Amino acid sequence: MSPKRVKFALPSLLVLPLYSWGFSYEAPSISPESESGYEEKPGWSAESFAVAAANPLATDAGYQVLKAGGNAIDAAIAVQMVLNLVEPQSSGIGGGAFLMHYDGEDVRAYDGRETAPQGVTGELFLENGEPLTFNDAVASGLSVGVPGTLRMLEKAHAEHGELAWEELFTPAITLAEKGFAVSNRLHTSLASDEFLSEDALASKFYYDAEGEPIAVGETLKNPALAEVFRRVATQGSAALYEGAVAEDIVQRVQNHPKRPGSLTVEDMSGYEALDREPICTPWQQWEVCGFPPPSSGHLTVMQILGMLDQQPMLEAPLDNGVSSSGWLHQFLEASRLAFADRGRYIADPDFVEAPGGDWSSMLAPAYLEQRSALIKEMSMGDSAEPGNPGELAVSWASQPEQPEYGTSHISIIDEDGNSVAMTTTIEQAFGSRILSDGGTGLAGGFLLNNELTDFSFEPEVDGAPVANRVEPGKRPRSSMSPTLVFDQESGELVASLGSPGGAAIIHYTARTLLALRDWGLSAQEALNLPHAITLGGDVFVEEGRFPETTIDALRERGHTVSERELTSGLQAIMRLKDGTLFGGADPRREGVVMGD
Repeated sequence: MSPKRVKFALPSLLVLPLYSWGFSYEAPSISPESESGYEEKPGWSAESFAVAAANPLATDAGYQVLKAGGNAIDAAIAVQMVLNLVEPQSSGIGGGAFLMHYDGEDVRAYDGRETAPQGVTGELFLENGEPLTFNDAVASGLSVGVPGTLRMLEKAHAEHGELAWEELFTPAITLAEKGFAVSNRLHTSLASDEFLSEDALASKFYYDAEGEPIAVGETLKNPALAEVFRRVATQGSAALYEGAVAEDIVQRVQNHPKRPGSLTVEDMSGYEALDREPICTPWQQWEVCGFPPPSSGHLTVMQILGMLDQQPMLEAPLDNGVSSSGWLHQFLEASRLAFADRGRYIADPDFVEAPGGDWSSMLAPAYLEQRSALIKEMSMGDSAEPGNPGELAVSWASQPEQPEYGTSHISIIDEDGNSVAMTTTIEQAFGSRILSDGGTGLAGGFLLNNELTDFSFEPEVDGAPVANRVEPGKRPRSSMSPTLVFDQESGELVASLGSPGGAAIIHYTARTLLALRDWGLSAQEALNLPHAITLGGDVFVEEGRFPETTIDALRERGHTVSERELTSGLQAIMRLKDGTLFGGADPRREGVVMGD
């Protein structure tokens, strides 16, 4: 039985309960990890509810909300606000998010993706007719889209929340005022970034007079963010999208010293979070529900999995690792074909028609069988071409790939079986490198996204328009893949999962689903597996995680292979056959799972 999918109208005013649950938050004593890098984690079991997030303080905030009687939506809001504080390089109220929600009956897809200001043109990232370098475009006012996370969360809470909106900001406000111990991950990100210190506010807040980043374990307070959160808690999202906070965001974008952007207060106040129809795709005994365009995540993930289902079954992965070069070859070739379709067809559906008028055309079994037949013994390299899943009114050009970074993921299952899978981002690490204090004049604040660099830098290629070109009011294509999995026969929830990682989110999510369904691995074992990706050209395998024999075997099949860090941030919670929960957190990041 498929989960039902319906739409509801958002009330015109923020609706808060007429009672208070008396949520009382106690800030935990959590020491930062001593080092970053890959570190095996045990996985976590729970009887009734669980929350997984990218930082222990954020996970704990969600856990305490669930303990106080809050539900999955309530916990997600508390988690996000703490992540904004303790993991500012990845997400926050200056960015956007996609949220999948299941309430025991219906699956909903909440779209908080950023939008392009009304003043942009298709030549936004062109200078003298040539595309800007990626870094020049990112660290500028040009890259900032209208943030959507907060308004989206408000919409979801108005329709599903249990605890009062105001209470959900208590953990983040408390930690921002009292301070938290800087983690190794935040310190390392600050030390390695070459642009953040160019922003006057960020330089004073995150670095000392000698330009050294704040040290691991040092207590960091953020009074500006605490004040903004207090206003949002009492006034709703209007406190961000109108008035002093919105004006501060706009003036920092418009007055960027190198490349100012066109964002206006009208762009801010006019932002609307959307309720989209999720795409739920049968996949053997499971039904996988994911986000529709403007996310390319679900379509591309399910294209990869659908093509692999058409391939001959090869040897199982060895030693709980993907060291089978035959399987890896199939996975990488399916990825090339899926990314070719992604680059040609997928963009904001309010601006671009789906092939054949329906995005499901890209997942039709006959079409995937046709595409899978293109996978041969030798790699097709960078010659993979998009297919023809359906008729189009416009002949689109393929978009050249741009690098993507950053992002965070939250998975939650509450005691009533409600679930959230939410992927949240400011795009690159530290976004546009613009820090806003919300006009408070206090130290700290929140970072603004660089999400517009997810658009194609070139509006046309060889005279044909690019589907994901820049247009006013448009939402840039994303790879975020928040995913909810159900049993096809019973309709019961099986899992909530997702990951950060830019375009590689698609590979991380697809491989995790395979490991959970086909290889008999637990949530944690699946997340521990090594990564291998391609965006259509070279193959990148996770540094130090694959045998040389496997890498050599891929090269013999024609793949150009190199090793690099592939720092995913997967979170996954599965409901086991006995009804208990088991969660995993990515060993490459500092996240944990908590539950009872």
